[in-house]
Amino acid sequence: MESGFAPITEYAPARGLRTDVTALSPSGEIWVVECKSSLADFRSDSKWRGYLDWCDRFFFATPEDFPLEALPDDEGLIIGDEFGAEVVREAQLRKLPAARRRAQTLRIGRIGLLRLRAGLDDGVAALISASEG
Repeated sequence: MESGFAPITEYAPARGLRTDVTALSPSGEIWVVECKSSLADFRSDSKWRGYLDWCDRFFFATPEDFPLEALPDDEGLIIGDEFGAEVVREAQLRKLPAARRRAQTLRIGRIGLLRLRAGLDDGVAALISASEG
């Protein structure tokens, strides 16, 4: 959060999709980060392409020992370890249409606030399940 991004994990931008991390940038861009722990994890998951329609920038996040040549060159790359993470390749900008950005920004904010409230009040859990579906 040092960079000013507001992240939300396990966010569903559309039915059938669930991102590892979605974040709002200070300028309002929507970034999606798909975490891949191993080459087998990457090869077994092709749904990441579906996230491209729901973000301005898309990144893979991997550990240092990941075989980077297996990843597409035209997507962003974040390398992390137990101490932090660093963007080592910027993601291309694919500007979302204004209506989609607005709808997603509102939905991300609403779900984030419901999750925060659930942490403060156990009775809200049912509302969250219903609204994230």
